[in-house]
Amino acid sequence: MTLPFKLNLEPSRDKALLRKQLQAERMALLDRHQRAAHLQEVLQVWLIGRPEKTIGAYWPIKGEFDALPALYRWSEGHDERRIGLPVIDRETKQLRFHVWYPGCPMEEDAYGIPKPKDTEEFHPELLLVPCVGYGPDGVRLGYGGGFYDRTLAAITPKPATAGLGYAHGYVPWLEGEPHDVPLDALLTEEGVAWQR
Repeated sequence: MTLPFKLNLEPSRDKALLRKQLQAERMALLDRHQRAAHLQEVLQVWLIGRPEKTIGAYWPIKGEFDALPALYRWSEGHDERRIGLPVIDRETKQLRFHVWYPGCPMEEDAYGIPKPKDTEEFHPELLLVPCVGYGPDGVRLGYGGGFYDRTLAAITPKPATAGLGYAHGYVPWLEGEPHDVPLDALLTEEGVAWQR
């Protein structure tokens, strides 16, 4: 007998444990591929009305949603539209974005995550951010490294931001810390969960 997966555990109040709990739950979602297909559609529709021509994204790891297929469709037929993936600046621990396209040369960064190799750096007008979890008012729970928060605190002009994640990651009591930069929108497979 197969039951749909849903951990009915109370989310931990300890952020390190909460991250592990939400990642394990995400990896165990039996319908993760179906959720991803729905989120592809949500993202494609959401992007239709957006004015930005440059988007910074991420290489999906640990069961994260892969936004790159939707972004590639977004970029087709529009020469001025560019997609970028993050490259970590070793000194500042901030992210820089380099052009990505299907088949572009890639190499692994210090964390073993693929990044574009020798492509042009650019400033994204919109930044898509992976979410391990999320709370009300654009609060994001990431992996705890602070790369996105440091980047968003320093980058000017500040890009619009949208968190991408699955609806199971909603934690109603999650609050931002002083260094956290709230997102402008949160998208899940169920639609736009929040927008400023």
